[in-house]
Parts: sequence; C-alpha cells; structure tokens
Amino acid sequence: MAALPPSVAALRLAVRSALSRLPGGGPVLVACSGGADSLALAATTAFVAARAGRRAGLVTVDHGLQAGSAERAEALVRWAVSAGLEPVEAIPVRVAGRPGGPEAAAREARYQALTAAARRHRAVAVLLGHTRDDQAETVLLALARGAGPRGMAGMPVRRDLDGVSLLRPLLGVTREQTRTACAVLGLVPWDDPHNTDPSYARSRVRADVLPALTAALGPAVLDNLARTAELLAADAEALDELAARALVAARTAGPPGGLSVGALAALPAAVRGRVLHGWARELGAAPAALSHRHVRALDALVTAWRGQGAAYLPGAIRVARRDGHLVASDNQPASGVAGREQID
Repeated sequence: MAALPPSVAALRLAVRSALSRLPGGGPVLVACSGGADSLALAATTAFVAARAGRRAGLVTVDHGLQAGSAERAEALVRWAVSAGLEPVEAIPVRVAGRPGGPEAAAREARYQALTAAARRHRAVAVLLGHTRDDQAETVLLALARGAGPRGMAGMPVRRDLDGVSLLRPLLGVTREQTRTACAVLGLVPWDDPHNTDPSYARSRVRADVLPALTAALGPAVLDNLARTAELLAADAEALDELAARALVAARTAGPPGGLSVGALAALPAAVRGRVLHGWARELGAAPAALSHRHVRALDALVTAWRGQGAAYLPGAIRVARRDGHLVASDNQPASGVAGREQID
C-alpha cells in the first residue's frame, strides 16, 4: 500500500480530531469558497465524515463582487455533489449598503448566510478553512492596530455565533499543505484576486510582511506567531472568566442596572477593563464602535475621579458616577451642557 502523502494525512488528522469532539451525530457544513484552503477542507471532510458515520454538506456564499462568481459557485456545487457532500447549497448575498468597509461588509454577509444555512439544515457546526498562515496574519494585523491581547489571540478554534458553532480545524495546518493536498487529490482551486490586491491590508501582510519576517527571522516565525495566539487566547479566556464573575459582583453591590465603584476599584486593571467593556456591550454599545477610548473613559470614572461629567458610549449611552456607583441612561444632557455629576 502506498504511503499517504503527508499533506493529506495532516488534513485528515486535523478534521478527524475536530469532528470527534462534536456532540451527537448531526451533520456538519463546510464553508467553501473554492480556494485551496476551503477546497482541501471540503474534500477531507467528505472523506473523514463518511467513515465516521456523520453527514457532511457544503455551503458556498456568492458575494456577487466579481464577474463570473455565480458560475464559479455553480461549478463548486457540482463538484461537491460528486464528492458525496450533502446537503450542498450556493447562497447569493448582497454586500452593498452594509456598514463598514468592503471586507467587513462581505464578512458580515457571509457569516449571516452561513449561520442561517446551519440552522436550516440542523447542522451541529460549520467548518471554516482558516490555516496557520491566516492566524499569523491575523496576529500581525492585530498588533499593528493596537488591538491588545484579545485581538492578538487571533481566531479561536471554536466560536459560537448566533447559536451556531464555527470550527476552524486547520489552524495547525499551513497554506502550503492545503495547496499540496489539492494537487495530490487532483483538485483545482480558485485563486481569489482579492487575496493579492494590495489595497487590502491582509494582502500586503501576506505578500510582503510575512515573507520579509521569514527571511529575517527564519521559517519558525509562522509557528511562533500562531503559538503566541494560542497562549494569549488561553490568557484571555481565563481573564474573561474572572471578569464575568467580577461583573456579577459589581452589579450585585450596585443599584439596579448600575455597578459599584468600590467593587470595580478593587479589581486588577486587566479584569476591570474587561468588566467595563462587557458592561458597555450589555448597555447596548455596538461592539464594532466600542473602542479602547470608551473603556478608558469609563475607567476614569472609577480610578481618576475628580467630579468630572459623564462618559459617552456609542449609541448615545451616557454613563455617570453617582453616590459611589456607575449608572447609565440614553438621555443626552439638558441644553447641550455636559454638567458635573454629584461628587462622592
């Protein structure tokens, strides 16, 4: 018997491990664009799932941003059916008119389509084809943007979105391995021209920054960046758990809907920042608009209190300090005057 090519073996091991941790025997869906990463994932999942007695399907999202996208989606559907994947679905989405830049708008439309498809087909998870290279790029982009530990933790192996589990089985697999696996399996991936478009920051990191780092620091830099993400993800998870408990304690000690300043002041800065960020989201501040500047303003009401006026969060949310507590409302100050709150 011929030895299994290393690239194919690596993918099968990664997918088998991911599927073995899923509850029950429900179906899974592979999100596939037709690129090397997701195509290799789809072919591997078809092989592994069939032998594990689990049904596996495929969903491709047509963003309609490039000529011929509908035809490519139809060709991918035909291949998926021939590979034994079921159910198989191509979903057209509208990107124009959504908030944010083109990448953010396309991502939002794609994930909405994927989660809706998972619910429609009662899938236990959607598998995404992000690789170790993607993780390294994500860490570098987060570092450049000053995203902090949570951002530099990169993409999680598992994430729940709107009640749907999103899995990334290939975060330990390289992009080179997925391309090699496609060649071995006789698959012809589609190369998205957006991936080499220098107008996108990720494309510049992929084409210029990572190769330069590899040349300067050696090939281990890719592994080290991905390992950094894993370590920071573990730290972030632990801090998030501490923050969740601290938020409950600060809420219990405060008025309805408010937080106790004394309870907040006693927390380590890393935990307090997470508590305030989580509370701001509970109040209705949109995550995409909520920045470190907003959290810092809330923190100043706790740690740098000089009788200053309220802090303002996205969504016209006003947070003030009164009688030793942080309290919020969506009311703007009367007559446009910020005012000074009651000093403790």
